[in-house]
Amino acid sequence: MSMSRLAQLRGLIQALFPERHLYLRSGGEMKGVVLSPARQMIFAAIALGLLVWFATSSIAILVGAFTQSRSDEELAQMQARSERWVADREARLNSAVAQLNASGASLGGLAESIEKRHAALALLLTDLRGEPGAMAALAPALKGAPNPEADPIERIAAVQANQERLVGAAEDYARTRADRLRLAFRLAGLAPSGYASAAASGGPLLEARDPRALAAVLDVDERFAGRIQKAAENLSAANALSETAQGLPFAQPATGARKTSSFGVRFDPFTGRPAFHSGLDFVSGFGSPILSTAPGVVSYAGLRSGYGKTVEVDHGRGFKTRYAHLSAISVTPGQRIAVGQRVGALGNTGRSTGPHLHYEIWLNGRAVNPHRFIRAGEHVQQASPQAG
Repeated sequence: MSMSRLAQLRGLIQALFPERHLYLRSGGEMKGVVLSPARQMIFAAIALGLLVWFATSSIAILVGAFTQSRSDEELAQMQARSERWVADREARLNSAVAQLNASGASLGGLAESIEKRHAALALLLTDLRGEPGAMAALAPALKGAPNPEADPIERIAAVQANQERLVGAAEDYARTRADRLRLAFRLAGLAPSGYASAAASGGPLLEARDPRALAAVLDVDERFAGRIQKAAENLSAANALSETAQGLPFAQPATGARKTSSFGVRFDPFTGRPAFHSGLDFVSGFGSPILSTAPGVVSYAGLRSGYGKTVEVDHGRGFKTRYAHLSAISVTPGQRIAVGQRVGALGNTGRSTGPHLHYEIWLNGRAVNPHRFIRAGEHVQQASPQAG
């Protein structure tokens, strides 16, 4: 088998590299050159080696060029990031230097900024003074005076932190109180926006609606001015709603009484048929005091068909209240009365099955659900804690 394969290889070489004769003419003479298979194989090997060397060199050059390009690109990106970082630090440094220069490049400038913030806070705190529960809400923020032995920069930073806490506490107090009162009005079915439009009075806090204008008036930064303004607006809205609430029928008409028949359709106790009940019924001891649920003027006091002895009070803004089935009347028409003032005594007069108070609230000539106003009154009380 080996001899056969050797013969096949020898035949293949002879077929690829047969003996060739070259004839060269030079100076009128003819010379012949014989290219044996061995010589042809040597020349082919040299040519193949040169081709492999050329291909390897070309690939190495291409790979090197690509690698260099990637390296150059990464280096360029790193250089760009470094330049941006340096530019950013320079910009911050320039900004800090500019701020220091604008404030006199001294602690005096920083102290002046602190004083201006204090002046802005003083305006807000003046409005907060005397507000129910305000001092109790602000008390935690008023603690923590700066250490007098600390570095001046540390003391200024501590004062700034105290100012931030104080304005934050004022924001929370004003917003919470305003939100509770707005909720109370919504529970009563009233739009808070229609009752919180009290005109601003005195000082720049509410006159300057634009935070930029307010910042210019108070001579503080716009962000701080915006926080002061928002707290002042919420406080103004809360005060307007609270003042309005004092004139609306949010109080209880009978202390300690139990509510029975509710507002709306019910079965009439006399006919047994469905009928509209335009108020709330309160059951308590016979002769228990019946109180006005808001200040106003007595518009009627006497007997009404079906209601028995009745008192009606006009509270303004389209609100009226009616107290029926009384056993006695304590007021006269035209009399001005305060919230919580006695208007009569619980009884059983008129179309009544037993001693109770029939209580109605009317708004612009239409009966509304008194239960919603009583619930709203509870939220008004929560929004107006004892002054602290």
